[in-house]
Amino acid sequence: MNLTINLAITVALAAVATVLAFGIYALFRGGDFGRSWSNKLMRLRVVLQFIAILVLVAAAWWRSQVH
Repeated sequence: MNLTINLAITVALAAVATVLAFGIYALFRGGDFGRSWSNKLMRLRVVLQFIAILVLVAAAWWRSQVH
């Protein structure tokens, strides 16, 4: 089960970092692409950060219950 928890944490954090990088790229690229994508990607980042926090809290709770 530890492998599943570690994988979930890694995937959640990697998703946040990836969307953050694409959002910053879109922001600095500018033009029509920047206008249409930077705000959408930053909103997606906020949602993914919320999910990542939930995963971290669930992992901490799970580990405290097991040990």
